[in-house]
Amino acid sequence: MKRRLEIARGLLHSPAVLFLDEPTIGLDPQTRNHIWTHIHGLNKKEDVTVFFTTHHMEEVERMADRVAIIDHGKILIIGTIDEILKAAGKESLEDAFIKLTGNKIRAEEGNAGLNQMRISNKLMR
Repeated sequence: MKRRLEIARGLLHSPAVLFLDEPTIGLDPQTRNHIWTHIHGLNKKEDVTVFFTTHHMEEVERMADRVAIIDHGKILIIGTIDEILKAAGKESLEDAFIKLTGNKIRAEEGNAGLNQMRISNKLMR
């Protein structure tokens, strides 16, 4: 419910640009589908530009016209899905992502909590 409310709040003022950070994380497939259908409609019918982050490659394949793969805060590649697949020499976006970012499991960054705390402190002022 919190995730749905966050998305609804973002749409209240009919934005020209909509930024979504992992908008469907933790949602059931029916709700995910409904949200993406609605967002796709906003993009096509009302010309809303949508920037979103996700780790679900099927969402990227379904929704994105252009993709940027980012690793450790650095943009590795930007292009259409076909351009990225061709550049990586892979047939799936997930395989391209892994090739470009590496296939090792990553340890959590030791300072991630500190960075979040700094952001929270700035917001509270």
